[in-house]
This record gives sequence, C-alpha cells and structure tokens, in this order.
Amino acid sequence: MSALVGPRAAAAILDPPSSPLHTLLDSALVKAALPVPAIVLLAPIVYWFFKKTWYELDVEAQRERGALLAEGKLDLRPPVAFVLCAIVLTLHDYYGGRGTFEQVIKPWLRAHELAGSKWIHLDKYGNLWSYLWWAFARIAGYVLIPLPIWKLLFPRDSLLDLGLRTRGFVRHLPIYGMCLAVVLPAMWLVARQPDFGSYYPFYKESSRSWFDLLAWESAYFLQFFALEVFFRGFWLGTMRRSLGSGAIFAMAVPYCMIHYGKPYLEANGAIVAGVVLGSLSMRTKSIYAGFLVHITVALLMDLLALSNRGALPSVLFPP
Repeated sequence: MSALVGPRAAAAILDPPSSPLHTLLDSALVKAALPVPAIVLLAPIVYWFFKKTWYELDVEAQRERGALLAEGKLDLRPPVAFVLCAIVLTLHDYYGGRGTFEQVIKPWLRAHELAGSKWIHLDKYGNLWSYLWWAFARIAGYVLIPLPIWKLLFPRDSLLDLGLRTRGFVRHLPIYGMCLAVVLPAMWLVARQPDFGSYYPFYKESSRSWFDLLAWESAYFLQFFALEVFFRGFWLGTMRRSLGSGAIFAMAVPYCMIHYGKPYLEANGAIVAGVVLGSLSMRTKSIYAGFLVHITVALLMDLLALSNRGALPSVLFPP
C-alpha cells in the first residue's frame, strides 16, 4: 500500500484524523454527561438536609388524605392546581413573548407615541418595552390569574398560606447564606461556558446605560418574585396536603422546562434548584429566602456576563 500511495497517505488511511463530526459528537457527549456527576454528588447532601422536611410533608399528606377518604371525599385541589398551572404556562408560551409584543403591544405603543405621549420613545427603548411586556405577562400569569381564581374556588383557603407570610423570615436567613454558598461555585462554573457571555443579560442594551440596566433588573426581579409565588408558593401550597413531598418533585419538572433555551448547564441546574428551593420553601413556610437566592444569582450572572466582555455601563442615560 505504501508503495502505491506513499507513507503519509497510508498512515492517514490506517489512522484517519478525527473528523469534525467525531469532534462534535465527542464534545456533545461530554457536555451532555457533565451535569450527571454533579447531580449525583449533590443528591445525598440535599436528601440529608431536607429529609426531615420531606418526611413531615408525607405524614401531613397521609393524615389529610386519610381524613378525606374516611369521609368519602376527594381533594379537588391537586387537579384544579395542575390544570391552572398548565393553562398559565401555555398562555406564557403562546402570548407572553415577542410575537404578541410585535403584533399587538408595539402597534398600541406606537399609536400612543404618535398621539403625543412623551414617555414611550419606542425607537430608543423598543427592546426594553418588549422585555417589560415579557415581565408583565409572567407577573399576570404567575400571580394575577391563579391566585384570584383559587380564592374564588376555595374561599376558605388563605392566600397567605401559599408561602407569603413573613413570620420567621429573619430566623431563616442563615439558610439563605448556605444556599448561596452552594450555588455560587456552580454559577462560576456556568459562567465559564462560551454561551454564557453571549446569553446574559437577556436585555442586550443593558450595557448602554445604568438606566437601561436598572430598568431591566427591576422588571427581572419582579418577574422572579412572581415566579417564586407561582412555583414555590401556589404550586406547593395547594398540593402539599395531597401529594406530600411529591409536590416538590412534581413542581421541579415544569420549573426545569421553563429554562429550555437557556444554556444547557443552567437548565440542568434548574432541576437541583427546583428541588432545593421547593424544599426550602416548605421548610421555612415562606418563599422569601428562595426569592433572595434567585435575584442574587440573577443579578450576579448579569453583572458577571457584562464584566467579562467589558460592557458594564459607563453613563447614567443613553445618548
């Protein structure tokens, strides 16, 4: 063979170089498997820290369901809550994004601007307005739709019991610190991924001025509060008495799925975050510690992404 094609060509035939496809498959397989050992390592820690909470939830659920079954009744809360959650998430996907903004909200804003409204400035802040619509749609879907409907259907249930009570909040602040101690190293790992810097912040004009950044972060924080009310408050508060600790893991599934489209490692991190924040909410009877964790991480990720590409704002208002 070497006499016909030469030694280098023969070596290439016998030991061909890695093709781009092989390189792609190798890197994709490594990246796909990367979260698995992290989840396996974290699982015993999460179990040890929250096993008492999960046990208490299961005992409470068994007692509540036993009492209802003894009376020949069904608990309608889980089916109603599941259907409401499905409706909300579907509305978000179809009407809470840029498509609805471009077709409905933006023309409405443009008409008001042409009519003389001085505060819209659609040409300068059009992208910011689209994210304000996105944040409003999340707040409406997560809070303004399910909570009033729930109160109408179950008037004896107190909405404050859906994780909204502030009693004992200060006492649980050390848990907030412990969660950050676990999350921050993981965030550092995610921040090293090449798709991180180009993905955050969502609002790309955040680097244009401090006004842009602060307006975006304010809307971002409000939708995070609404998200915590929905997933860790409404979902768990309405299902805990029937599903026990299973309510936490049921909630973690759609919570992970709303992260699809974000960097892969972050979507996998949402699995752990959903279980941890849900368990934390059930342990403290409050959503506020989880909310603090969420906004702290979100703010640091945005600032880190801007800093990594030298894009922190340098002026108060855009020119």
